[in-house]
Amino acid sequence: MIDLAAILPGALPAAVAWAEAQAARGLAQGEPLTPALADDARSVGVAQPERIRVVSAAQLPFPDEPALAELAREAGLLSPGTIGLTLGYAVFVLQGHDTRRLLTHEFRHVHQYEAAGSIGAFLARYLREIATVGYDAAPLEADARRHEIG
Repeated sequence: MIDLAAILPGALPAAVAWAEAQAARGLAQGEPLTPALADDARSVGVAQPERIRVVSAAQLPFPDEPALAELAREAGLLSPGTIGLTLGYAVFVLQGHDTRRLLTHEFRHVHQYEAAGSIGAFLARYLREIATVGYDAAPLEADARRHEIG
């Protein structure tokens, strides 16, 4: 097991670069929200739901670079059970798991990205929380769970 808190400062720039590249891909390939999903996004705090794109994927994006892949696994970001991933306005959902509950959870993360102002600012806070208290207790994750609908 890696010491996430110790490696985070050095790993963050690569994590942000990867996340920004994946977000751009998701925005290019994803589908815009239906009116009902846009309403759900607004109801969990998203200011600009028209910018969200949802990608239904056979597998979620995963870093190729070994150190970044290990960080993603250890942080619980991309474990085998992960079914959703939000990177800015790009929401990736594992095919067959696009439930209202999951989507509203991910939309709350979009709101958190909006509040943070950038992918880099969000990831710095999010990864620091996970390194400090773990995935389940991380305040941003707890907040997203509290805003799930369905």
